[in-house]
Amino acid sequence: MLDWLKNINKEHPEFWKTYLSKFDKKSNRFVVLCTETSGLNPSKDVITSIGSFAVINNNILIGDSFEAVLLQYKFFHDNGLTNEFVVESKMKKLGEAEAIQSLVEFIGNAVLVGHHIDFDVEMINAALERLDCGRLKNEALDIDVMYRKLMDISNKQFSLDELCEIYKIPKSDHNSSSEDAYKIALLFLKLKSRLGLN
Repeated sequence: MLDWLKNINKEHPEFWKTYLSKFDKKSNRFVVLCTETSGLNPSKDVITSIGSFAVINNNILIGDSFEAVLLQYKFFHDNGLTNEFVVESKMKKLGEAEAIQSLVEFIGNAVLVGHHIDFDVEMINAALERLDCGRLKNEALDIDVMYRKLMDISNKQFSLDELCEIYKIPKSDHNSSSEDAYKIALLFLKLKSRLGLN
């Protein structure tokens, strides 16, 4: 049977249909997102943790957040890796399917914000594909691109640490996806106002 015909008739999970139905109207909510992954190849690597916060009306809403450590036992086992980080972490631990479903429900139709956000989106899309879903439909903003646009720089990319240094955002000793998401949110608010974005 033709692949495209299979996809037309494929039954998507209920949470995915609910997600798709939210794009009738534009959102005033931004979701700042950061993932930690086992590597840089969306077709082979997996997400190991997710941290995200909502931003509405120039406020970071700490209570409107989502974070999880993903239990990727099969990946770790297949690649001879240990699960020390997962076992020691105090964050909520979820299987990949449950974590991705919860994340999709959390982000809804919000505009996604991140540092090199295209990579985060690709990793999430790869996980969604494993759940027989489509790809994320959300608009996305990248703080590195925003900074380079503001400064009219086209020949260099900036790391999250470099951007934090430029805008005097304190570094922390232990990095987690949630801490990085919070730093990205602070940078986003500074860049958003300087670029005159609503």
